[in-house]
Amino acid sequence: MFSCCRANPKAAKKDKDKDKQSKTDTKPNEPHPSPVTQEELKPNGNVAAPEPEPELEPEPQPASKTEPQTEPEPAEAVNVEQSIDNNESESKPTAAVEHLERICERLETLVDRLEHTLIAPQPAELNTKSEPEPATPAPPAPTLPSQAATVATAEAAPSSSNSMSVAGFEDIMAGPLSQYLALSAKIGGDVAQHAQFVKAAFDAQLRYVTLATQIAQPAQAKQMELLQPTSTQISAIQDFREKHRSSAFFNHLSAISESIPALGWVCVSPTPGPHVKEMNDAGQFYTNRVLKEWKEKDAKHVEWARAWIQTLTELQAYIKQYHTTGLVWSGKGAAPAGKAPPPPPPGGLPPPPPVLDLSALKLDSAADDRSALFAQINQGADITKNLKKVTGDMQTHKNPSLRTGPAPFKTPASSSSGSTAGRANAPAKEPVFTLDGKKWLIEYQKNNTGLRVENAELSNVVYMYRCEGSTLTVRGKVNNIVMDSCKKCSLLFDSVLSSIEFVNCQNIQMQVLGSVPTISIDKSEGCQMYLSKDSLGVEIISSKSSEMNVLLPEENGDYVELALPEQYKTFINGKTLKTVCLDSLG
Repeated sequence: MFSCCRANPKAAKKDKDKDKQSKTDTKPNEPHPSPVTQEELKPNGNVAAPEPEPELEPEPQPASKTEPQTEPEPAEAVNVEQSIDNNESESKPTAAVEHLERICERLETLVDRLEHTLIAPQPAELNTKSEPEPATPAPPAPTLPSQAATVATAEAAPSSSNSMSVAGFEDIMAGPLSQYLALSAKIGGDVAQHAQFVKAAFDAQLRYVTLATQIAQPAQAKQMELLQPTSTQISAIQDFREKHRSSAFFNHLSAISESIPALGWVCVSPTPGPHVKEMNDAGQFYTNRVLKEWKEKDAKHVEWARAWIQTLTELQAYIKQYHTTGLVWSGKGAAPAGKAPPPPPPGGLPPPPPVLDLSALKLDSAADDRSALFAQINQGADITKNLKKVTGDMQTHKNPSLRTGPAPFKTPASSSSGSTAGRANAPAKEPVFTLDGKKWLIEYQKNNTGLRVENAELSNVVYMYRCEGSTLTVRGKVNNIVMDSCKKCSLLFDSVLSSIEFVNCQNIQMQVLGSVPTISIDKSEGCQMYLSKDSLGVEIISSKSSEMNVLLPEENGDYVELALPEQYKTFINGKTLKTVCLDSLG
């Protein structure tokens, strides 16, 4: 049969088309394909629901692969062989080919209609929508139903996420915050009053977070205006603490006041979560005091401190889940109208400034003067014609009467002596003794031996500047003490957390009753340091200073005085330098 096909290509083509027709027409258990009608495609006046593409019948394969299974009409095959061998009339094969081509054309038409149906809206959507939707541009590629469902889910996700964001914040207020408020009411007093300000601050922040899900991100000035209620409540919380420093619940008030700035996370980007943790750690110093003081007295105070810590902890987890890199403005509306902007001036915008007339400026005047000067210089020998001859009566060494005149110039007095006199005559400044935030300022005190800092806190810093003949006593453990440019002053303190520093001081005495880790002396003369038994592990760092003595306590209450070295010996050790203290020769 293959030899016949090679001998007669046209007959081979007819044989192949005939086999395709036999496969299509004689497939077992399948009806004969019939033309697709309008009623089949559009039942009930609507477009028929498309079938998935995998269910479409694939294009018929060559008959050689399926010929043994689909050959129920051997007579027709015999006719084909007879037509090939005898070169009979081409009427029957031509009719079969035309029939197969019509079937292929109908299949292609059906596929095109199915593709257009997939692109068009589904029948269910057309039946449920009462109003036609505006036409949207067709996508570049057909969208499958599964993809359309994915897009719909993605469109519905923002609103769900926004509501979850607000619900998450409401859960914090209904959970640990409500427990904190209930315990504050049970404790009563200043704690209960303070808790009302905290509740108002959280309510203001809830409104702000809800607004962020409704509008787009406004301008910076508008954000500050919307944050004003929250900022006002935070300031009220901190002012309440400052006005009740003598309260029995001062540690409670301080724990809230130090950590309430955590509500400012809405302005922090891109790390609002760590900001809340930092504020929580700042207030934990006072919550630990509450736990230590009330652990054995009243369990309500312990639960109160834990409820507040849990509130900030859940706030940090909430931010990590919904606002990882900053407050999310997911709405599409405009910001609510606040204060109306000032009306424009009458008559519209102000007129532009008048155009500067450059022609009126005398830009060439300097150039003209220079030209005249160079012209005179270039005169050559004629330049001396206008000079006058100096006669003897004009010379001062020949005419003594000409020597009378203004006194010769004298250089002014040295600036150092003038500055010293100016400092001596400068008016004395008013003495200062105040607490500025967490810093005690003691300045310009003279001959005042009663300076005292009572109830100092661990976060406080004491700064003493330009004092003379004064004595300062610090009760309580502080973070740092600095004495700058002081003369003949004394310092007595309990304990220091970090260090004590002496800068540009003269004749200073210091005594520690507790512990001090580091003493720094810079550009000072005459420093006596009395240590206690708890401060024998101190490190002393000195530079450009002299007359420094350390006094160590003994068992009998006396002190042993040791001098800090002031002279050093340095020698070369290979490629390095080695410095040792120089022993006193006396």
